[in-house]
Amino acid sequence: MADPLTLMAVHAHPDDEASSGGILALYADQGVRVIVVTCTNGEFGDAPGRIKPGEEGHDPQAVAQIRLAELRQSVKILGVTDLETLGYHDSGMPDWEYKDSPEAFWNVPVEEVAARIGELIEKYRPQVLVTYDDEGAYQHPDHVHASRAGQAAAAATGIPAKVYLSTNRSSSWRRIWEALRELGEQVPQWEEDEERSRRSLESEERITTTIDIRQVLPRVREALFAHSSQISESWFSKLPADVSEEAFGYQYFIRVADTTGTPLPETDLFTGLRTGA
Repeated sequence: MADPLTLMAVHAHPDDEASSGGILALYADQGVRVIVVTCTNGEFGDAPGRIKPGEEGHDPQAVAQIRLAELRQSVKILGVTDLETLGYHDSGMPDWEYKDSPEAFWNVPVEEVAARIGELIEKYRPQVLVTYDDEGAYQHPDHVHASRAGQAAAAATGIPAKVYLSTNRSSSWRRIWEALRELGEQVPQWEEDEERSRRSLESEERITTTIDIRQVLPRVREALFAHSSQISESWFSKLPADVSEEAFGYQYFIRVADTTGTPLPETDLFTGLRTGA
């Protein structure tokens, strides 16, 4: 018997699955088995009261338990079939000293992480594996590490027929920032960061696959707000509906491995893998 159609998404922190949850909900609705692998417990998120790591009252282990509970609720909303948590320690943001700690996920040898993800690939046998663009604009150390480990695991097992890296169009982010500035919100001046702008444009040029997720956007929003400890005051909730649909109604991917021979561009991660295709 052929393996059921299965998608595995490799993420870094609790809430990352929601911010890119459109494909999870979309394919779950189509009957695809959807597996989420979350590498860290998110210890360096905000504590209740918006208390930041290093501030009085921030208990990393308590934060982790809150975030893992939110993760379980989020994946339930999205229709995820199985959640696997690897339990590594959040590394914090790129400019924080925490990432230099030996226990930080970023400092765990990629081979070790890849071996654990490989065991899950052997268990679930996904035809499609999705993770981050490790060369993209967002160079969070945990995202980069999760991506490299996921790609290494896919290559070592040889099981996923297709591997994709998620990315965004720089034009979509510009539209978001413009809309928020019109509302008087303080937003990052990312366009002034030459390195980030370069990476963003290069990622956009590499896009091979576009997925229309507009039909599941309400569930994506619900899943995102399941992470209330991190997003209660988020700019996401302030975006006008038309801007949200324009910016988040499609997800973009770079196909980096394929054994199906499917022509590009694509509008379905499972093209070439469905019965009769």
